[in-house]
Amino acid sequence: MSTFILSLVLLCTSLTALADTAGFTGSDSCRDCHSSEYEAWQGSHHDLAMQLPGPDTVLADFEDATFLYNGVTTRFYRDGDKYMVRTDDEDGKLTDFEVAYVFGVYPLQQYLLPLSRGRLQALSIAWDSRPASAGGQRWYHLYPDEPIDHQDPLHWTGPYQNWNTRCAECHSTDLQKNYDRQTRSFDTQYAEIDVACEACHGPGERHLALAEADKLGSVRAGGFATELAQRGLWSFPEGESIARRSEPLESRAQIDSCGRCHSRRGNLGDYHYGADLLDTHRLSLPQSPLYHYDGQILDEVYVYGSFVQSKMHQAGVVCSNCHEPHSNNLRAPGNGVCAQCHKPATYDTPEHHFHPTQSSGASCANCHMPETTYMVVDPRRDHSMRVPRPDLSVMMGTPNACTQCHDDKTDQWALDALRERGVGFRDTGSHPARSFAAFDQGDARAIPRLSQLANDESAAPVWRATAMEALGQAGGREATQTMAALLYHDDSIIRTSTVRSLQFLSLPQRFQLLTPLIDDPVLAVRMEVATSLAAVPLDQIDPKQAEQLRGLFNEYLAVQEQHSDMPGVLMQLGLFHSSRGDAPAAERAYQEALSLNHQLVAAYLNLADLLRTQGRDEEARKLLLKALAVAPDNGNTLHALGLLETRSEDPGKALDYLGQAASLETRGTRHRFVYAIALHDLGQPREAMVELNKLNRLFPSDEQVLLALANYSAELGDTAKARGYADKLVRLAPRNANYQQLQQSLQGK
Repeated sequence: MSTFILSLVLLCTSLTALADTAGFTGSDSCRDCHSSEYEAWQGSHHDLAMQLPGPDTVLADFEDATFLYNGVTTRFYRDGDKYMVRTDDEDGKLTDFEVAYVFGVYPLQQYLLPLSRGRLQALSIAWDSRPASAGGQRWYHLYPDEPIDHQDPLHWTGPYQNWNTRCAECHSTDLQKNYDRQTRSFDTQYAEIDVACEACHGPGERHLALAEADKLGSVRAGGFATELAQRGLWSFPEGESIARRSEPLESRAQIDSCGRCHSRRGNLGDYHYGADLLDTHRLSLPQSPLYHYDGQILDEVYVYGSFVQSKMHQAGVVCSNCHEPHSNNLRAPGNGVCAQCHKPATYDTPEHHFHPTQSSGASCANCHMPETTYMVVDPRRDHSMRVPRPDLSVMMGTPNACTQCHDDKTDQWALDALRERGVGFRDTGSHPARSFAAFDQGDARAIPRLSQLANDESAAPVWRATAMEALGQAGGREATQTMAALLYHDDSIIRTSTVRSLQFLSLPQRFQLLTPLIDDPVLAVRMEVATSLAAVPLDQIDPKQAEQLRGLFNEYLAVQEQHSDMPGVLMQLGLFHSSRGDAPAAERAYQEALSLNHQLVAAYLNLADLLRTQGRDEEARKLLLKALAVAPDNGNTLHALGLLETRSEDPGKALDYLGQAASLETRGTRHRFVYAIALHDLGQPREAMVELNKLNRLFPSDEQVLLALANYSAELGDTAKARGYADKLVRLAPRNANYQQLQQSLQGK
């Protein structure tokens, strides 16, 4: 058992030094002219987002307290003025660490510990800062039900608990990550330790100069890069109970500014104040497994993705309509926030909410913004602000606020209770959630409905983008027609998803469609174009176009290089290099991803596939077996092993792997379909028919299943059944010439 102290002194030059803060003046420069805003900000969660440790900032018990987790006893103690933690390090050895920073304040506080190469890591044992009466004032682990040790990438020393890349952007101002891929080291710097004024408003140097020269009125937004004051003027039209904005909201500047941190996203280079959010970030859509099929939050998604689904967003509501942006407090207590735009005489009544006045059920937020608790103690409200839908809960198991509160009741009880009160839902069968759920289960009947949603100008852009990506997975005529209309849409999230959805098209088709978007003004769009066109041979196209693409590819690599400390980014780099035909670079990227996360099954699969294309089947097999050891029930790994063994001299082993993969598949049809085809090709046609018939009963409109059934039935001499399957194919796709030809060939038999 070794004991040594990793001191913050070793890191002070990289972590506490100020960044190259061109244009940043510091929050103190705002105090004189904006005293009320400054005072409101003082003591806010933004102000306290990150602090140096001291008696006034450390909330936890460091008086020789201990905490036992997964066989490791962690000790929290004082060494003079230093706050110390003795816990397991990267090698599993008990080591003493000095707390470098405190992180957050309520309902929990974490502690940042230094590691080599400029890394700061967030300790997974956190302090519950809630009152003792609420269960707080205790040490607890963020993953209480998972036995995480030092070899697990979720361990506090691993990449997913790294402050430099996972936390710092949203807890400090003007962050410069400064990652060096060659040395795997950071030289991370910032202008201010916390979320200060310029974190939202942008550099204040020009604004300050204009103020000193008394010229603020002569320029837009007071010299800042972005205008955040977008609350607007709201009033109640005569006879109506819901207020309306006097002028439409023309810009997403404020919600995009908040969305920079309050969203599930990935970074794309340095932040550009005043730019489209997608010019600096890759946003997650309301898709499974992050969201329920109806868009309700499931995983921790940080508000933005749910809010942009909402009717509030569609009506022009911005964050500061409900939240005071400097104090971070709500603008009014209780239902007062909602009463700004929803007349209490109509909505804050038992006739509307069906609960006694002043009860928990009478709270607007409890019904329309139910909470989900993350990080064990941190409840987050769903900002999609929807009405409870127990009808969807009954149909597909999505949650609803009624039974989240009445947890001793059933979804059917909630639906019946609403019906008794005259509440009905006319779109139960046509709700987008039904389409997404059906599509996820491989039901082709969902495709026309998804196409309709993607083309619906009245729908939230984020929903249209989600539908577009689903269509891209399906491929076919519906997707092609829809993407033609949306590829150049004004909304960047629709444009980005449409580009991503093109993967099912041939490379020449993608090249023709996407060439005009090589210089799209939004970086997220350009990154998707680069990914889609990575396989284009530059020596075989027009020299001018080749030069454009070469510039785009260089930009893509530069952006990814900035964030190559994360396994997922290295995965993307591997795929890109593979598409470019640079197998050695792709292999290095995958190996690097696995060195950071040895449990990353997708990296094993991609690397194995790369090796297979080079004829290195034995190396590929070893990798796949490693992946299987990491996740024994991973259907994708079993499927890949099965395909690999089909090329060996052991067809029995191939069928065994493919059969296991098929048995584990609960969504879609790919593994089960391939298993059926393998049975046929390896000499078991009748067993193949059994598997295909099972799929046909589950997915009666799946065309590839029907086509296989038609062909195999004909092979087995059952022409009548073959004709029946062919007839159904023609009914499903009357313009498909191949299906028509098959039908005609079977007519005379």
